[in-house]
Amino acid sequence: MADAKGLKIDTMRSYLGRARGLGAANGGFHHWWMQRLTSLALLPLTLWFVWSLAHLAGAPYAAVRAWASGPINATLLLALIAATFEHMHLGVQVVAEDYIHTTWIQRSVVIGVKAASALLALAATIAVLKLAIAG
Repeated sequence: MADAKGLKIDTMRSYLGRARGLGAANGGFHHWWMQRLTSLALLPLTLWFVWSLAHLAGAPYAAVRAWASGPINATLLLALIAATFEHMHLGVQVVAEDYIHTTWIQRSVVIGVKAASALLALAATIAVLKLAIAG
């Protein structure tokens, strides 16, 4: 960045920010915010799920299938799946970025975790939809 006289002004930027061309505002607010939102969503969803499992303990398959086929329960199960796998992906990505210093390994881990979480979320979603539609 240059002032009116053509002099470079870099005193307010960090060395890393100058090297990347990014300031502090472009760091990772969205990632941080999504972690907070998913964790906030997971609190009531997890409590609901644990409470539901406690009440369904020992129930026959038909009763669990009927429970899962209800529109409210199926919707909450899908929300739990989405929030869980998104939160997992974001958390493992932060760990990989913080502790893996070899760039290609770091990127491979992030891409692998993203792919695995997407596939697992898809499989869980199909299972819930199969219960909800067939139930």
